Amino acid sequence: MDDIKDRPIITRCGYRCDLCLAYKENIENEKDRKIISNGWFKYFGFRIPPEEISCDGCLTPAKEKPHLIDDDCPVRECVIDKGIDNCSQCEESSCKKFESRVVNKEDFEDIPEEDYHRFIRPYENKRRFECNR
Repeated sequence: MDDIKDRPIITRCGYRCDLCLAYKENIENEKDRKIISNGWFKYFGFRIPPEEISCDGCLTPAKEKPHLIDDDCPVRECVIDKGIDNCSQCEESSCKKFESRVVNKEDFEDIPEEDYHRFIRPYENKRRFECNR
């Protein structure tokens, strides 16, 4: 039987918590928080102060009051309201809520391999969900 840490943790929109440097299980020190803060700014244009970076993951039930990087994520609420696990199970093939969270490697030119694995791969959700449909 495989260890739960060896399995992908797929979020509501298709990101992978298990690969995300902000996921609580992956943060080892303050340096990790600075790396993800700088990477998100470089590739996505937003900055979260390093001391605020730690995420319980959007699969954490609301009753547990999870600390989430994006408390206002429209995808999480939509998926929960529809009673499905994630967007790949939705009857709509795509919507504005999901599209607002789409990340594709092709949108980033000449990205170093290490940066791809740190800042893009955890969030490459469209390709991931297309394979699941």
